[in-house]
Amino acid sequence: MSHRKALLRRIYGAYYRIRRNLGAFIRWCIFSIIIGLVAGAVGAAFHHALGWATEMRTEHGWTLYFLPLAGLFIAFWYSRMDMPLERGTNFILTSVRRDHPVRLRLAPSIFITSVLTHLCGGSAGREGAAIQLGGAISGNIGHLMHLDDKDSRTITMCGMAAGFAALFGTPLAASVFAMEVVSVGVMYYAALLPCVLASVIAQRFSLFLGGEATAFSVSGIPQEADALLIAKLLLFGVACAGLAVLVCIVFHNIGHLFKKWFPNRYVCIAAGGAVVVALTLLLGTRDYNGAGTQVIERAMAGEASYAAFFIKLVMTAVTIGVGYKGGEIVPVLFIGSTFGAAYGGLFGLSASFAAGLGMVSVFCGVTNSPLTSLLLAYELFGGDSLALFALPVTVAYMLSGYYGLYSEQKILYSKLKPRFIDRKTK
Repeated sequence: MSHRKALLRRIYGAYYRIRRNLGAFIRWCIFSIIIGLVAGAVGAAFHHALGWATEMRTEHGWTLYFLPLAGLFIAFWYSRMDMPLERGTNFILTSVRRDHPVRLRLAPSIFITSVLTHLCGGSAGREGAAIQLGGAISGNIGHLMHLDDKDSRTITMCGMAAGFAALFGTPLAASVFAMEVVSVGVMYYAALLPCVLASVIAQRFSLFLGGEATAFSVSGIPQEADALLIAKLLLFGVACAGLAVLVCIVFHNIGHLFKKWFPNRYVCIAAGGAVVVALTLLLGTRDYNGAGTQVIERAMAGEASYAAFFIKLVMTAVTIGVGYKGGEIVPVLFIGSTFGAAYGGLFGLSASFAAGLGMVSVFCGVTNSPLTSLLLAYELFGGDSLALFALPVTVAYMLSGYYGLYSEQKILYSKLKPRFIDRKTK
């Protein structure tokens, strides 16, 4: 009799676990579908709005001169919305780790001000804004559904991934990035299904509504890896790690310098806009305004000037540092790809191949997200000889130290040994 009771208890326990797991599965499928559809629609709208802004800026060059005035409006808008100018993606990371509420007003604010930044020639990207859009929308959907703090964190990551995928068209990289970037060394695997499902749905729905998927053609990829090629890739990874550290230092310090020189937020952002206008006129080209996707495409074809990566670095650091809105991810891809195309020959690598390597390696160094970087290489370049991309990516991750674009990102485990350190990036 006792054996029968024990068997019945085990059967009931198995049934209870299956029912609980199935219930969680169905619930997260529903949540992910909702987030994916909403983020896909918003991402498509954001894509079209940024496309319009870029077209208007290209056709009407005089819009550049309104950048300082646009900065004043952005500072006024965020002041009226009672939101700090400088938080951005950092606020989304904090909301995931500590379950801080993300106010819904962040979504329209980042949408409008990012479009305005692009319209007037600010040197900014798109994906950082998309991550903030997705995180803000999904966080508020979770609040409406009365989720507890742990599920609220999951649904915010779900929105981050969906927003990234809807705008950039890389659902695998977007899914892993949302889980990997928050706390380096520990991934919230419970969010894997929601992030992947929401990302795939967001990307597909965005494409249905006229969005675009990002992809680049890379040539000159070696088909066989000998000892000499491995050494070249390792050395190139060292160079990308150094560049990633430089990017983080410049991004953080230029903003701090402007705020020190111009403590008033309105004067600061207007001065930064004036500097971007002046640099654009001095350079005599509009290649460094906006996201610069056309320059990335040329770099992937093997064409880039030696100074392109540094000019973009400075102009984006000024734009984002003083308070203009957009994102840092595409500018980082610009910096990495142009560096690779210009200097890859010094390492015995073809310009196009080095551009692809530089793009994902520098991205890894500044975001501390090696798995995301490998998936990005797979989705952007087609996955040919992915192991060759993995070498400089992993070197960049190790040697970039504890620097990072996002000051609220935490590195929980050492990059050199399995030791818990729990420190923020610098």
